[in-house]
Amino acid sequence: MEFSEDDHYLLLSGIQHFQFCKRQWALIHIEQQWEENVRTIEGVHLHRKADQPFAREKRGDKLIVRAMPVKSESLKITGVCDVVEFVKSDNGVEINGASGKYTAYPIEYKRGKPKSGEEDVVQLVAQAICLEEMLLCDIDLGYIFYHEIKHRVEVPLTADLKDKVKLIVAEMQDYYHRRHTPRVKTGSFCRSCSLQNICLPELMNKRTVKSYVEGKINE
Repeated sequence: MEFSEDDHYLLLSGIQHFQFCKRQWALIHIEQQWEENVRTIEGVHLHRKADQPFAREKRGDKLIVRAMPVKSESLKITGVCDVVEFVKSDNGVEINGASGKYTAYPIEYKRGKPKSGEEDVVQLVAQAICLEEMLLCDIDLGYIFYHEIKHRVEVPLTADLKDKVKLIVAEMQDYYHRRHTPRVKTGSFCRSCSLQNICLPELMNKRTVKSYVEGKINE
């Protein structure tokens, strides 16, 4: 799928919503609807601690950059990396304002614990793709720090995962340009969704929105 220079850049963070539930992503990023629950509030608080715009910290052979803006011109996505660790390496790339060469490792912060799905992983992979384009390098490793277990998990950033993310983003772009909010299969995960009062998953399983509206009109 090809896009012109005027195409809209999607938020990189939306790929996590899309992987969790395509309908949730569309409600947030196309219809601009949002409701907060305990999970989203805790998540915002955690990210505020990590996000210190343009902050750089030197630790030995590491350069730690927080809240680093990134984008991919090929995928038309943009966002912010919570933390990028640049580690000195002869095989790395030069970084503006720092001496020597460095290898980049994106680190994403999450409030909970490791998930059974890949929603956290694909977000990290998307960040790596952006960094690769910006720095003209290859990134094959990243980390996700989970607040609940106070530990960061190593994530190999494979070519297969990067190809998967490119296909996901292409589908996101297609939905966005068509302004399409899909119907999805509901499940137990709906109970933890911050948009369940807007999405109305029980209603979606039983009746179409059209029939619901017609019913209300006829009451």
